[in-house]
Amino acid sequence: MNAMNTYDFDKTVFYPDSSYCFYLYCLRHYPGAMMKTLPRSIVSGLRYAAGKGNTKALKEQLFSFLPNLPDVDGAVKDFWEENRQRLAKWYLRQKRSDDVIISASPEFLLRPICDELGVRLIGTRMDQHSGRISGENCHDKEKVRRFYEEFPGACTEEFYSDSLSDTPMAEIAQRAYIVRKEKLSPWPF
Repeated sequence: MNAMNTYDFDKTVFYPDSSYCFYLYCLRHYPGAMMKTLPRSIVSGLRYAAGKGNTKALKEQLFSFLPNLPDVDGAVKDFWEENRQRLAKWYLRQKRSDDVIISASPEFLLRPICDELGVRLIGTRMDQHSGRISGENCHDKEKVRRFYEEFPGACTEEFYSDSLSDTPMAEIAQRAYIVRKEKLSPWPF
């Protein structure tokens, strides 16, 4: 049985949130592409905040600007050039080649930095040209399902996350840690 360490990404390995940072990056660098979808995204965000929407629909609306970008791959590459320094120092000190990043952020957004780090990635399967999600948002219990789908029979030695919503992943780990910036504490089961 393979054992590995697993990590949430946003507010754990990267601070604050990569999807949020990418959205702001595109707003600064591609305002014309963003303005076409911004009004609907604001409405979707307000509906979600009022408890009248789900995360998958919100995320698809927020990323509905992707078809308007001239070069999505180029935008992602340039985003990481500008934001690589936001990677957590504690993580870079302990990173192993068999690490798995498991995140609700889109795989197309995290793939370049995970490849650079030399680690494996499980994320939300989003079409980078349409912003549509295939399957479920990789969050909560979906992370556990996707982990076992990708690594049948594997176990996770240590799991790290900033959010108690990741308790399902923490429960399958031998040891789990809650992350608050550079401070790691045992998971509060």
